[in-house]
Amino acid sequence: MKLVTDFKDYQILDMAHGEKLEKWKDIMLVRPDPQIIWKDEATNLWGKANAIYKRSNTGGGAWNKKGYVPDSWIVNYQDLKFNLKLMGFKHTGLFPEQAYNWNLIREKIRNAKRRVRVLNLFAYTGGASIAALKEGAIVVHVDASRGMVDWAKENVKVNNLEKEEIHFLVDDVRKFVKREIRRGNKYDIIIMDPPSFGRGSKSEVWSIEEDLDELIKDTSELLSDEALLFIINSYTTGLSKTVLENLLYLYVNKKVEGKISSDELGLPMVNSKLILPCGIYARWER
Repeated sequence: MKLVTDFKDYQILDMAHGEKLEKWKDIMLVRPDPQIIWKDEATNLWGKANAIYKRSNTGGGAWNKKGYVPDSWIVNYQDLKFNLKLMGFKHTGLFPEQAYNWNLIREKIRNAKRRVRVLNLFAYTGGASIAALKEGAIVVHVDASRGMVDWAKENVKVNNLEKEEIHFLVDDVRKFVKREIRRGNKYDIIIMDPPSFGRGSKSEVWSIEEDLDELIKDTSELLSDEALLFIINSYTTGLSKTVLENLLYLYVNKKVEGKISSDELGLPMVNSKLILPCGIYARWER
């Protein structure tokens, strides 16, 4: 498992009874997590949380604010900044375990010693886009949610990267990729973070079990002859990292032979040996 241990503005303070007590800079939150099946608490700080997310028996859920929570606030990771907000579906707009991938993306771009083109699919609020942009890459950022794309634009401004070259698109990822194939566009780094289920910009239905195979097959056609990296992230319970490796072998490695690897990502709890598993990744790299 790959652990992110240097995210100073993010800490897991405790994990118990299906919830994590976490600190985002100065804001303490309690959020549910299905991986936390044990009940023993390690701290008495739970009552000091600024907000608690509670699921509803009828679906969804809501935040219960116990203390001051700003409408938005900034957290830092190394020299990157991210704008956080409490979202309706328990999220804050950032997955801190992805810092592992941000570091790898930045390293690949720096070592290339040339202008690198990056395609970020299911790009959310732009963590990977910001990391690539920070190294001077040309970035194409695609997400079906206009709200998430607008949030990513906020993150670009927070990092003072408005003068760098990034192209934002609100689009269904599958349709966008097929159009890019017809246009003949190529990319050196491709990143995708597909959800288990979702809807496109025009209510197109996405299912990872039914659609990921074709998407990776199509997206592999967008790799340049000097391709550097192809990353797939997944939070889908039950989907093995070996499945993601198999897809990379079937499609990406046939186009450009490279090294394929996969692993879990995790976040450690402070003052503890406990680790929260946070999904899987598979990657192809030159």
